[in-house]
Order: sequence, then C-alpha cells, then structure tokens
Amino acid sequence: MSFLGGKSKPKPAGGVPVSRPASSSRGSSSSAIESTIGSNTHIKGDIQGDGGLRVDGIVEGSIELTGNLVVSESAKIRADIKASNISVAGAVQGNITATRIEILDTGRVWGDLTVKSLLVNEGAYFRGQTFMPQDLKPPQLSSPASSSPPAIGEGGGADAGIVVDVSSSPTKR
Repeated sequence: MSFLGGKSKPKPAGGVPVSRPASSSRGSSSSAIESTIGSNTHIKGDIQGDGGLRVDGIVEGSIELTGNLVVSESAKIRADIKASNISVAGAVQGNITATRIEILDTGRVWGDLTVKSLLVNEGAYFRGQTFMPQDLKPPQLSSPASSSPPAIGEGGGADAGIVVDVSSSPTKR
C-alpha cells in the first residue's frame, strides 16, 4: 500500500518504480476524474491541472483545468473557473468559462458564464449573465410583399366595402 491507500507500483530489482500504462477503458485523460478535493478539505489558492477534478469541499481562488470539473452537492467554491465541461450540484460564486455547463437541480451559481452549451435543470439557481461566443447570426425578419394587409377598398375580406357609422350623434327615424 502507498501513502494514500492505493496500491504501490511494482519495483524491479534496481528499486526504481515502474509506471503502468493507463487502461484504454478509462477514456481520455481529460474526461476522467483524476483528483478529488474531499468534503473536509478547504483550499485557498490557485488550482491548475491537465485532468478532471471533483470538488466535495471548499475552494477559494481560481480553478483552471483542461479536463472536466464536478462540483458535488457539498461543495462550496468561490473562484473563477475555466474547464472543459462543468457539472454543478453545489454552490459556485465566480465567473465560469467552459465548453459545456450543467447546473443540476441542487446547483447554485452566482457569476457570469461564457459557454457554448448551457443546461439548467428545474430547481437550479443561476444569477448572472450568459455569453455564448459562437458566430451565430439572428434570423432575418424580412416581410414578403404578399403578406401585407390589404388597403381599404381593395376587397380584402368578407366585410370589405361596407361602411359603418360609429358616430355618437343620435339619428332620427
């Protein structure tokens, strides 16, 4: 057993640890959760990493990952965050930049989001602005000539050509 409870690496006769190749069933290193910040852990500072991270505790500072970030229900984060995909079930205060953000029903976010894809589940809380930097153009609202309403006297309906007097002066019979 190693220091953190995992299995130690096998050592050859020379005493130098041998690293094992990652299993192909794990997927890419950026999508796997490689590190966890436990529920009894409070970190103040900047976190940077090339893999995925799960936060169960408290983080204050900044988080910058090339992989995914999972913010569990017990997590409290006060940080600006940059990651590939982010799932929020806990509380986050700070600006977030990601490809995809999902705020789950227990998730709470205070801050601005810069994102390509945003999912907000029913019951989630979000206060801030959302920026989607894609180059999408809004639809053009040009009115076709045939859809304009007919002018008075052009015979455009069942009551066309009928004049109705709506004056308030009484008429004698």
